[in-house]
Amino acid sequence: MPHVALYEPEIPPNTGNIARLCAATGTPLHIVGVTGFRMDDRTLKRAGLDYWDHVDLHRHIALGDLHMALSGSRFVYLTTKIERPYTDWEFAESDCLVFGPETRGLPEQILKDNAERCLTIPMAKPAVRSLNLATSVGIVLFEALRQLRNR
Repeated sequence: MPHVALYEPEIPPNTGNIARLCAATGTPLHIVGVTGFRMDDRTLKRAGLDYWDHVDLHRHIALGDLHMALSGSRFVYLTTKIERPYTDWEFAESDCLVFGPETRGLPEQILKDNAERCLTIPMAKPAVRSLNLATSVGIVLFEALRQLRNR
């Protein structure tokens, strides 16, 4: 099963919706770094509904801690700043899909250090800079699950 990691998420309802998605698919969810909200925030809890008991939730202080916790995983970084579409990637069961904060995305240095493992969701309208974080996680996670089921 792949993993989903949110690096410094900022908006509670997005994280709650992603938690619900992870609960529904049995995907472990990793929250890395400082969040823009408290984990007991009522909008976070409301977006996740009553599914929080079904979320395999992990907290990490820094990306290095995530890497140590998932030492056998391949880390895939999602960004709007590159051209390689997520559909060109062959997903593996141990992949960890890493998404950045809603307002700024993953830090440039992380993208530069991992350029060969950076993917994007293509958009037809260049004026639209990005998709909602929860939507993006759903798109990429379901592609990974589709590929893994078809092997």
